[in-house]
Amino acid sequence: MAMPKNVLGSELEVCSLSPTTGFFRDGCCRTGKDDVGLHLVCTRVTEEFLEFSQKHGNDLSTPVPEWDFPGLQPGDQWCVCVERWKEAYEAGVIAPVVLAATHISTLEFVSLEELAAHAAEEVDD
Repeated sequence: MAMPKNVLGSELEVCSLSPTTGFFRDGCCRTGKDDVGLHLVCTRVTEEFLEFSQKHGNDLSTPVPEWDFPGLQPGDQWCVCVERWKEAYEAGVIAPVVLAATHISTLEFVSLEELAAHAAEEVDD
């Protein structure tokens, strides 16, 4: 199975394996018919974004051991729902975007210019 494209038009890269993210928990912001939240945007979460998300019904900070979810810390990369990212963006709460790991379908909701204006800085491994 071919890897989907990212918003830059190249092959979708891994968002995070530590913690392991993605709707399919394979590290990639891939989607499928059962992904009603559309976990498309690879973000490097900030404290402000985590607080915004929690206030809007999605607590990403609290560990959930039964789902093997460690809880996110500022700086972690995570596939977030495109509508939540857009909602936060419109509220002035920006979670930097890892463009190479953000699914091309994101462009149906947010422009490449908006995403690129908030691109995360490259991190050395």
